[in-house]
Amino acid sequence: MPPALAVAEPRLVQRLDRAVQGLTPGYFALVMATGIVSIAMRTDGRPVLSLVLLVIAAVAYVLLIVLNGIRLARHRAAMAADFADPARAFGFFTFVAATCVLGSRLSAEGWHGAALWLLVAAFAAWVLLGYTVPWTAVLGGAKRTALRTANGTWFIWSVASQSIAVLAATLEAEVDTGRNAMALLAVFSWSIGTFLYCAVGVFVGVRMLAYPFTPADLTPPYWVAMGATAITVVASARIVEMADAPMVAATSGLIAGTAVFFWAFGTWLIPPLIVAGYWRHVRHRYPLRYEATLWSIVFPLGMYGVGAQFLGEVDALPIVHAVGYVESWIALAAWAVAFVAMLAHLWRRVLAPARPGDGPGAPPGQGTTTPPTAPSSTESEAKSAPDTPSPAR
Repeated sequence: MPPALAVAEPRLVQRLDRAVQGLTPGYFALVMATGIVSIAMRTDGRPVLSLVLLVIAAVAYVLLIVLNGIRLARHRAAMAADFADPARAFGFFTFVAATCVLGSRLSAEGWHGAALWLLVAAFAAWVLLGYTVPWTAVLGGAKRTALRTANGTWFIWSVASQSIAVLAATLEAEVDTGRNAMALLAVFSWSIGTFLYCAVGVFVGVRMLAYPFTPADLTPPYWVAMGATAITVVASARIVEMADAPMVAATSGLIAGTAVFFWAFGTWLIPPLIVAGYWRHVRHRYPLRYEATLWSIVFPLGMYGVGAQFLGEVDALPIVHAVGYVESWIALAAWAVAFVAMLAHLWRRVLAPARPGDGPGAPPGQGTTTPPTAPSSTESEAKSAPDTPSPAR
């Protein structure tokens, strides 16, 4: 092997290992965003494009599972720190939501068996994380400072609950046995997700009022506040469409009315979120660079489009359906920008060949200066600092 390759290979391995060590718990938002845009394109009558996005989502899902497994084996301390960090821990719920979004898309292709197994895995993770994350990140610490770092990632807990409802309601019409159980699970998780949205909204609102709020604190996951309302609309529409079941008969009227409320509130949230982005990046010139949390913007856009179209069909609201159609294509454009930015980021920070003079632990082109260290988990999520040379961001 040529000497240059012999040196470059260990450097690439080191960069890959650093990337795995700093992997953001919420990176499954990539699968969530890709999966929901795939569903949106299928709803809009673009089956080929939808299938391409499905393949990308499936590959990303498997790859992220492998990377998280490696991280658990090699960097347990980093993963444990994430579980203890209120600003990052709720990102683990993206695994639940990603699993259900992927399952919903597979079910649309007729792969109901695979979707059912994904529902089982998502439900198990939802229960496990639902009792683990609040304790390790919020209640178990010696210092009760969780409220200071409450941010938009907390809404992913609600999104995960509603994603269970969506997949359960989708499969209820496809399974031969256990339909009442599916209906019960759908309404149960919908109810919990709705309560969690209200509770998290209070916590995040208090944090914004009680502590200083800077442009660095206004991270992309705040868009999940809108995305959570959109997936609640989808879950509500799916439940209302389900076959007659005791649980559905008792709650369908309430759920149908609540769907309109959440759609209206989610629509109301869009202008403030856009203005907040202007305030952060234009008014205060905060750098706009690729980071994994950008997928937390793409997913709400896609989910809003799908939710509006479902609501328009179920409640016969053509204007709402038209708004959802337009929003779906906006989500596709946002997905394309984020995906290209992600590939460029990974190439520059991890995969690009090392240049002469690069240090053994430095990203390509960084010279022999002291290798940068990854920020602490609290700093990286709570303050959403611009990307460091850590390849996971």
